[in-house]
Amino acid sequence: MEHNYEGTWEIYTSAWKAETADEKRALFEKCLAPTSHYTDPMISVTNHDDFIAYMLDFHQQVPGGHFVTTYFQAHHNKSIARWEMKNSEGLVLGEGISYGEYNDEGKLIAETGFFESP
Repeated sequence: MEHNYEGTWEIYTSAWKAETADEKRALFEKCLAPTSHYTDPMISVTNHDDFIAYMLDFHQQVPGGHFVTTYFQAHHNKSIARWEMKNSEGLVLGEGISYGEYNDEGKLIAETGFFESP
């Protein structure tokens, strides 16, 4: 069965922009497997609570911060995305690449971000 990986990815990306833990958790239900694992150059988290805390800390550092996907490709339960990190005014603050892995239901089981550490 073919899944809408890009749609799942965009729900995941919207969780970064969501402002509250409850909003993030509701989006996670739609796009992340319960055992999803997130890593980037600064952290590795294996549960939703720690991931939400990390995202909320991001909002403390970058108010209104969010990510915009500029390129996306997927096949065989894997994806790669190029993105820009923007502030609340839409100014590009950085860019990176993320790798995703999906389970048979089309939910993310691993999200790995690549970017230059601040």
